[in-house]
Amino acid sequence: MSDREHCEQIERAREAIDAIDADLVKLLNLRARRAATIGEAKRAMDESIYQPDREAEVFAHAVGSSEGPLDDGAIRRIFERILDEARRLERLSSKK
Repeated sequence: MSDREHCEQIERAREAIDAIDADLVKLLNLRARRAATIGEAKRAMDESIYQPDREAEVFAHAVGSSEGPLDDGAIRRIFERILDEARRLERLSSKK
């Protein structure tokens, strides 16, 4: 394959990544809206925002859903950040 073909291959892959990133942002925002709804319900029921048993379930589900190439540790680290932000939104929604 020539350098030009490699450059074109890289450009196509980057365009595909940009489209995937846009989809990820949409899905993350949808998830965040659900987390805010959960925060409101937890406030109404006077429940704790942090629920370690549920978070363990989320981690297990995410890791179990992965088909690679990301390893279990990578999936867990990504979901740790997602859950951190979900808790932050739940706290904000529970203060309204």
